[in-house]
Amino acid sequence: MKRKRLKIGSQLRNLLLKPRDKKQLGDLLKSAFDKNMIDADALMMIEGVLNVSDMQVRDIMRPRSQIDAINVSKKPEEFIPFVIETAHTRFPVFEEGINNIIGILLAKDLLKLTSEHEFEIRDILRPPIFIPESKRLNVLLKEFRTKRNHIAIVVDEHGGVAGMVTIEDVLEQIVGDIEDEFDYDETEGNIIEENQRQFRVKATTEISDFNSFFATSYEDNDFSTIGGLVTHKFGYLPENDEKISFDGLDITIIRSDSRQIHSIQINIAEAKKNVELK
Repeated sequence: MKRKRLKIGSQLRNLLLKPRDKKQLGDLLKSAFDKNMIDADALMMIEGVLNVSDMQVRDIMRPRSQIDAINVSKKPEEFIPFVIETAHTRFPVFEEGINNIIGILLAKDLLKLTSEHEFEIRDILRPPIFIPESKRLNVLLKEFRTKRNHIAIVVDEHGGVAGMVTIEDVLEQIVGDIEDEFDYDETEGNIIEENQRQFRVKATTEISDFNSFFATSYEDNDFSTIGGLVTHKFGYLPENDEKISFDGLDITIIRSDSRQIHSIQINIAEAKKNVELK
């Protein structure tokens, strides 16, 4: 009886022990998931919170080459179509080069104005926030919340613009991809025809469905989705607006994050334009 009590006491002490490091904490969380104490979404978010404290801005920022910025010298009739086309809510505004960002333009501020009304873009700019590439994401998230700011310009060690990061970018590391009104509607199909030779495709589209629609014959032994196939063709996880061509398909990455591709645009090359699509 005494041995049994000692054994039970030892088990209780092990259960009550606090994890000594993040690895032990991670093992504890996975054990809780295996025992159905937490679900997969909860596990993902908790792991995301833990990872955020180890990640830096450079890990998730949008590089300078992919920033949709506005030249302050442009007239409203020149940059407003760009604002409408890109459909962002905030735009960095620069003067004499992208390395000299002078403010942030909020698209909603343009609603108060009209193209017929003369206005100076400088008068409606919000002050930009500059942060180093090395800033940790948990610190940045706290600053975003306390300062009620949603966008920051990332600078390198020499003071040049290295990229841009938003509060959505940080939150997606915790909760996964955040869809907005410009993402796919759940009622839409996986493959959306924009014109006879151009299509938007969800990266989660099954290879078999892709083959059926585009009259291709890709194997699904190694990749079950078109997103996996495209990532393999790149040889790395591509970023937004990167392009690749193969087998008569011209592919542009529409949306991706640090984890996966979400959607792509496919243009049927000249050689395949006569293929009968279903």
